[in-house]
Amino acid sequence: MTNKEILRKQIVYRSMHRGSKEMDLLLGNFVKKNIDKFNNNELKDLEKLLFIEDEIIYKWYFEKNSDNAIPNTKVSMMLKNFKL
Repeated sequence: MTNKEILRKQIVYRSMHRGSKEMDLLLGNFVKKNIDKFNNNELKDLEKLLFIEDEIIYKWYFEKNSDNAIPNTKVSMMLKNFKL
């Protein structure tokens, strides 16, 4: 198994086991739909995003708060525009 495959598996697992059902659904579905589109750098950006606390991501996504804890990357913009 390559490093990229291992990283992808870790990302899929982390996105679906967050601790809150809302984040499990949002991030799990986002990752399932888009993971095959990401290159290595984007996968690393996604991995970093998944280590941000649920509460911060929740407020940023649902309440449309701009939070400096969320990096401004292609991946984060795709998530911001993602609809369940």
